[in-house]
Amino acid sequence: MTRKPLAIIQMGRPPEDLRQAQGEQSDWMLAALDAPDLPVRVFKPHDDDPLPAWGDVSGAVLTGSWSMVTDREPWSERTAEWLRGAHGARLPLLGICYGHQLMAHALGGVVDFHPQGREIGQHAIDFCTDVGDDALLRALPRRFLANLTHEQSVLTPPPGAEVLARSRHDPHQVLRYGPNAWSVQFHPEFSPTLMSACLSRRAPVFEAEGHDVAAMVAGLVSTHDARQLLRTFARSVTSANR
Repeated sequence: MTRKPLAIIQMGRPPEDLRQAQGEQSDWMLAALDAPDLPVRVFKPHDDDPLPAWGDVSGAVLTGSWSMVTDREPWSERTAEWLRGAHGARLPLLGICYGHQLMAHALGGVVDFHPQGREIGQHAIDFCTDVGDDALLRALPRRFLANLTHEQSVLTPPPGAEVLARSRHDPHQVLRYGPNAWSVQFHPEFSPTLMSACLSRRAPVFEAEGHDVAAMVAGLVSTHDARQLLRTFARSVTSANR
């Protein structure tokens, strides 16, 4: 039987200079998955793509964005409505950065600008509870490095959501909404090259905020554990839906 595809739901486009040099969010996801045998379909609600019927895909990954959830853009709110239905239908879900915030917003949480400002660069993510029985997370170490770039955060998780991990800056780095739905504030799909590009293109802004961009770029390393989370999700949902 043919496997149902994994949906990559791309939330807007990057700035044009970054897009020309590095591609779009769905390109980064496909490169991180590094699995040409994996059935995948990309949906772009910002381009008025219809979102998939829940029974037509094996699961969905929602990407990051340069938009803000609090702007309530129509395409974003349409995706939030779709998320509520998908979660109710028990479709496996993984939200990333903007996708993390949008899932929390859609399911009743509060998203807004972080009171301590931006989190950017590579930072340690620490599990704050036992995840030994979690199908997605149990193989990860207690602490791992991840790439981050965001100004807004989940300030209040939705009712019933479990907080599984934090960073020094953000206490809601990983949320679980049931047995097959998660969201993460960090970027498992980012490579050091992409993180370097994101840092370098706005270096004056970040330096004005007190960040040492040159040191951050020089210290970038591969974030294998974070990337494995994305690959585990994709493999598990597509293999379970044959």
